[in-house]
Amino acid sequence: MAEVTTDVLVDGRYRVLERIGSGGMAEVFCAEDTHLHRRVAIKVLHRRFAEDPAFVERFRREASSAAGLQHPHVVNVFDRGEHDGTYYIAMEQLDGRSLKEVIAAEAPMPQERAIDLGIQILEAAGFAHRRGIVHRDFKPHNVIVDDQDRAKVTDFGIARAGASEMTETGSILGTAQYLSPEQAQGQDVDERSDLYSIGVVLYEMLTGRLPFDGDSAVAIAVKHVSEAPPRIAALRPDIHPGLEAAVMRALVKDPAERWASADELMAALQAARAAIAMGDDGQGTAIWGPLPPDAAFVDGRPEERRRSRRRWLLLLLPLLLLAAAATAFLLTRGPGQVVVDDLVGQPLADAQPALEAAGFRVEVEREADDAPINEVLAQDPEAGAEVDEGSPVTLTVSEGPPLEKIPDVVGEPEDAAIKKLGKAGFKVDSSTSQPSESVAAGLVAKMLPSAGTERREGSRVQLFISSGPRQVEVPSVTGSTRSAATAELRDAGLTVSVMEARSSEPEDQVTAQDPSAGTSVDDGATVTLTVSSGARAERAPAERDPAQADEDARVPNVTGLDPASAAAELRAAGFSVGRSEEATDDERQDGLVISQSPSGGARLAPGAGVTIVVGRFEEQPTSKDPDDPMGGPADKERRKR
Repeated sequence: MAEVTTDVLVDGRYRVLERIGSGGMAEVFCAEDTHLHRRVAIKVLHRRFAEDPAFVERFRREASSAAGLQHPHVVNVFDRGEHDGTYYIAMEQLDGRSLKEVIAAEAPMPQERAIDLGIQILEAAGFAHRRGIVHRDFKPHNVIVDDQDRAKVTDFGIARAGASEMTETGSILGTAQYLSPEQAQGQDVDERSDLYSIGVVLYEMLTGRLPFDGDSAVAIAVKHVSEAPPRIAALRPDIHPGLEAAVMRALVKDPAERWASADELMAALQAARAAIAMGDDGQGTAIWGPLPPDAAFVDGRPEERRRSRRRWLLLLLPLLLLAAAATAFLLTRGPGQVVVDDLVGQPLADAQPALEAAGFRVEVEREADDAPINEVLAQDPEAGAEVDEGSPVTLTVSEGPPLEKIPDVVGEPEDAAIKKLGKAGFKVDSSTSQPSESVAAGLVAKMLPSAGTERREGSRVQLFISSGPRQVEVPSVTGSTRSAATAELRDAGLTVSVMEARSSEPEDQVTAQDPSAGTSVDDGATVTLTVSSGARAERAPAERDPAQADEDARVPNVTGLDPASAAAELRAAGFSVGRSEEATDDERQDGLVISQSPSGGARLAPGAGVTIVVGRFEEQPTSKDPDDPMGGPADKERRKR
């Protein structure tokens, strides 16, 4: 099985452009979908796992799980299949950093930003949970954040439908630092296990450290099962109590005492965000819900559990007041009437769930616009309208800038190509050097996507810049037999010409080569071999046997012919043919036989060698045009060849 490398065509469709990274069970590559002409990420199962049914099943399950989750905060999976003895998944190519990289560079994060990212992750989790999918490996490494702080969850490698189908006796699936206690113990898991892992991610975003760490995965897993996490307030005094309570409840050991769903945890985070925005420091109210029961042992005060119960009772009072206010508000309007919120400017991922939660049916229309993709441009009915509950609300959202055709820059200098693409609204992703037999060095030999492909303004184009013909080092074949030397030179990508000469060396042995060994030449260049025809001494004409002389053949005159015709005529006359080249300043002689040895009319024994000299036109240096974009004489000569 060959390794997946740059320019490999996976499954006859996906051309690999570059390697992005590697994980525990797979490598990820950036590739071009040659059918749909778009960038994709190709995840290829490590070959050492390709024959392990358990790993193949995990890989297959990742594709199946993610393919059924079409959501703004879940990476899109397009395709899956087999390639050269292993398996691959084709998915959406994401631009951005992993949340782990963001945390490493920027944590502790502002509370509002941590909440926003956490809500996006929870939206993806809730969407999966409602479809019976438990991710089982939520961690910041599996969340990609773009430059507008939009998050997408990827890697459903150990996801499974149902609560307990995947748990293996005595095994731990997931990453130790983010495991729930029940997962660390190899017990059945459900969506509340994902909420624990997301709680760890929130804790890390807010504090810049993990709640549990250790020298080994086992040591960390034991802490998840037996130890209470340090209070966030002890690490970050400015933390809002409501936000701390929301996160710490997600980290309760007993799943029954955690948040029951992603929606519940989201609501707690949204309430904390609203309080922070209003400047409420949370010190004068107890509406945020309890810290986990384990907190009773953090400060050594068992009565904390009783205080938690009292806080729950206090929680009911403001909720009842809110419910009463909402009821009074609704009574002032007609029965079943709901006010439509102002959603213009919001991401669709936020607007649609808000409308659905208010009882509306959401219809989405898309149109090209310079606004970010999926941003709400307009709504119908307009904000503030009172409509019947269950009515449709149409959201017009941006699908990004209009599609533009990529201009053709093949054959143009790199700088000019970049300027031309920039003027058309495209960016150059990277420039890669590659040999080309047909395009001069320094010019664009290929582009991806290809010219004429429609892409949105701002999309990236990769350029491949010609480095000229591939250079080949001439191997040493002097001393080899004719057949062995010919085979070696052809294997190196070179053309072979042979001329015979009498020599004291054994017959059919190569006695000389031109160019010499070690010379760098263009791919396909001709190497002329001089081959020994044996040690027969040529006699003076006066001493030759008249009968032998009668058998000599007359050498035809092939001067002025093209090399192929000249060689054919000489071979038809019974002679072997050698070839060499000679520079000429007469353009009419370029590529034609300008002389031969022996000359036409001479008589030679059948099988003797005749060397033809082929003209190679070269301009004189004084005639070089400095403004010629194709270069000087050497470049022109190369193009003619």
